[in-house]
This record gives sequence, C-alpha cells and structure tokens, in this order.
Amino acid sequence: MNAWEPAPDCVKCARLAAFRRDNQTHYPDFHNAPVPSFGPLDAEMLIVGLAPGLKGANRTGRPFTGDWAGDLLYPTLLKFGLARGTYGQSIGDGLEMTRARITNAVRCVPPQNKVTGAEVATCLPFLVAEIKAMAHLRVIVSLGQVSHTAVLKALELKQSAFPFAHGARHVLGNGLVLADSYHCSRYNTNTGRLSEEMFEAVFKTLL
Repeated sequence: MNAWEPAPDCVKCARLAAFRRDNQTHYPDFHNAPVPSFGPLDAEMLIVGLAPGLKGANRTGRPFTGDWAGDLLYPTLLKFGLARGTYGQSIGDGLEMTRARITNAVRCVPPQNKVTGAEVATCLPFLVAEIKAMAHLRVIVSLGQVSHTAVLKALELKQSAFPFAHGARHVLGNGLVLADSYHCSRYNTNTGRLSEEMFEAVFKTLL
C-alpha cells in the first residue's frame, strides 16, 4: 500500500469505521471504504476537499463523483485543461485527470458530512506523504476551511500567516501556491455563497 493511501479496511478512526460498516449493511453496492486519490502523481496541481459524500464518492469510489460537488468541479477542470474526456458521474465514465490530482483531507465518509479534528489529524500523514510524492507540484487548491487548515498542517506552516478566504492565493515558503475556494457543495451553491463564476475564477490563472 502506498504511504499516501489508507488501507481499504482502515480502522484508525473508530467512528468512521463503524459508519462504513453500517453503510455496508444499508448500501451493499457502495464502495464503502477509504476513497483513493484521483489523478497522476506527476500533476502540477493538487485539489484537496473535505471528505467523501455518502452517495457521491463513498458510493462510486472516486473523489467528487456522483454528487453535486462533482457536477461543478469536473466541468471546471475540463474547461481549464486540467482533465480530459467527459464527466459522467460514474467511475467508468472515461474521465482522465491530466494536470491535476484530487484528494480529501479525510478519506472516509463521515456521518452528517461532518469530520472531527481528531479524524483530520489521523488522516494527515496520508496528505503529507501525498504532497511529498508529487515531485512537480506547484499549486494546492483547498476547497473549504477544513482542507485549508489540513494543508497548512501537512506543510508545517502557521495558520495565522495564511488566513482562509475565498479567492485568496498564498505564496508559501516552500515554493508552492495555496489557492482557497469555498467548497463546491450543493449547500454553498444553493445559498449563493459560491457561484459557478466565482469557482471558475479560482482556477482561471493558476497554471
């Protein structure tokens, strides 16, 4: 197993492991395991989300696939040449990431889509290893405050020096750029907190 991916039967977070077992009973056809990252390790960009959605990535086994967040994220990546193919809401749609890779701060689906600080900390070594393995990494895009905080902790940087704000770009001491966006969730788009134009603006001039 790669250092940046948890084992399929990972039990490091007891609450999340129990929730997965419960979901296996209710949704036996779902992936119901830690969701692996999607995209090449030699990509220039790493996109970091929060955690798999119950009927999105936890169902399909691919980040942001099968729910509203993916309906905004993947067309945006295709538009800016970071992926190729067609997004079809399923792992077999033939979509290919080219210049970006996608992962989550927490790799297992959480109850009520809410993770705990302890769960983020437990998953952090996987993010650390993933960043180190990406030799050509230039930009990290954080989708939401939890992701932003996890990335800074993974890089051992002070939170106070790089405050989260939608559209913010932080030049980090290690040569990376950290770009922030509100999470592309249905809640944020339905409430008007995040529009398609606002989301696309985050990616427009990154690479």
